[in-house]
Amino acid sequence: MSGRKILRYIHRYRFMVALSLLLAVVVVVLTLYVPILTGDAVDLLLGQGLVDMPAIFSIMTKIGIAVLITAVSQWIMNTCNNYITYHVIWDIREDAFQKLEILPLQYHDTHAYGEVVSRVIADVDTVADGLLMGFTQLFTGVLTIFGTLLFMLMTNIPITLVVVCITPVSILVARFIATKTYTMFRSQSEIRGEQTALIEEMVGNLKIVKTFSKEADVKEQFAEINGRLQKSSLRAIFFSSITNPATRFVNSLVYAGVGVFGAFIALRGGISVGRLSCFLSYANQYTKPFNEISGVITELQNAIACAARIFELIEEEPQVPEAEDAKVLEAARGEVTLKDVQFQYVPEKPLIRDLNLQVKPGQRVAIVGPTGCGKTTVINLLMRFYDVKEGAIRVDGTDIRDYTRGSLRTSYGMVLQETWLRAGTIRDNLCMGRPDATEEEIIQAAKAAHAHSFIKRLPKGYDTVITEDGGSLSQGQKQLLCIARVMLCLPPMLILDEATSSIDTRTELKIQNAFAKMMQGRTSFIVAHRLSTIKEADVILVMRDGNIIEQGNHETLLSQNGFYAELYNSQFAG
Repeated sequence: MSGRKILRYIHRYRFMVALSLLLAVVVVVLTLYVPILTGDAVDLLLGQGLVDMPAIFSIMTKIGIAVLITAVSQWIMNTCNNYITYHVIWDIREDAFQKLEILPLQYHDTHAYGEVVSRVIADVDTVADGLLMGFTQLFTGVLTIFGTLLFMLMTNIPITLVVVCITPVSILVARFIATKTYTMFRSQSEIRGEQTALIEEMVGNLKIVKTFSKEADVKEQFAEINGRLQKSSLRAIFFSSITNPATRFVNSLVYAGVGVFGAFIALRGGISVGRLSCFLSYANQYTKPFNEISGVITELQNAIACAARIFELIEEEPQVPEAEDAKVLEAARGEVTLKDVQFQYVPEKPLIRDLNLQVKPGQRVAIVGPTGCGKTTVINLLMRFYDVKEGAIRVDGTDIRDYTRGSLRTSYGMVLQETWLRAGTIRDNLCMGRPDATEEEIIQAAKAAHAHSFIKRLPKGYDTVITEDGGSLSQGQKQLLCIARVMLCLPPMLILDEATSSIDTRTELKIQNAFAKMMQGRTSFIVAHRLSTIKEADVILVMRDGNIIEQGNHETLLSQNGFYAELYNSQFAG
């Protein structure tokens, strides 16, 4: 199946494939023509003083021209093959990357990042190696076999039958080994992806590993995966390495059979010495492609095994497509309604059940509760990272599934506990939501987020280049940049999920004042563990086990002496 899918990609470059095949025919025909010329030259060496030198020089000239044309054709054919291979690989990677962007968040939550990276990078490279070998050796190999067989039949049928009778042994050996190696190479590819995932995870969280002194455990885990990879690779390589010696043994039998049988025929005058030397050359050329093809088949088995993993990714079920008549949410008022919402990540484990909420435009809604109660899940549903299983979420009276995802998400400004910065300048990161922002607007947003002072202390200020994870910036500074980014956009609705968790208390007070100004007239959802930061919220939703168990402002909830009061008092006891 994977082979057919690869062929669909190759079909886009059918003109180049046809040109490559044509050149392969030219290369094979001329390569097979040279032994005939050589045999003719041998027959002109009749004995001492009986050498037709002018005729031999004429033949040598023909051989030189044939070799030159063969070399040029071979070079052009290899160029075509490289073009086809790397354009096919470009297409596959492009499709894989585009699929990554439209896969539901659930896929990314349930697959290790390193394993996905391994599919898109390492597995595609293996497919490229297999394709290149297929084009450069498989085409010419098959054509050489049929071309040589035709030339041998034209030269001497009995000797040809000797070759044909012994050759199937080589094919059977190669087929047996190829079927064995596929599952082994598939296992090798999967374990390699597992190893890549572990390395990516450990490198990305090296500080945590060192903090908890887990180096020995990680080494042990890596050694276990590495051991499995070693065993799988050794088995695959062992079986694939048998192919060449086995086929070479069969080839030697073919060559010996032609030599002995042909010698008897030559002694009886059935074939000239020159023709016999030509036949021996053909016997060698006829068997050589079987060695190459057996190696190509082994490589193709590896490539197909890796391609299967790539196509598993490409054919994953994408997120629910937007409706053809989906609306663009413009200038949202900020009225948000959750009606009988039900959701669960795992079907047998319900998380949110019959959640109802009415948020008026401009209201500040705080969501609190113990870990795992569904706070972040509500945010995921509001942003439509996940779709509700039952019920509906409406913005300005319209189900959010009837809006385009892009317009819905740009209507929210989101600051998370986990910061995200991309490689580039400070200015690039701040302008991500508003590429057309002026310098004055950027500086104003940075000042509002209390990020301007530390940005100016950087070597090149706003033009300082940072790495993807923020480089040497502290966690608090990275969070201030994320806050400034939202302040520059000022969308009609805000989501603040532990937005000040990495900021010192003094700066947090300033940021809270900035947030207060920013939230004026904007519907805001605030997820917080520190209850002191949400006292001014218009509505506080207290969640437990996926349900809203209490609702009201800070004073009302305290006076009820319920679960919220218990949470609040536990933080400020004494």
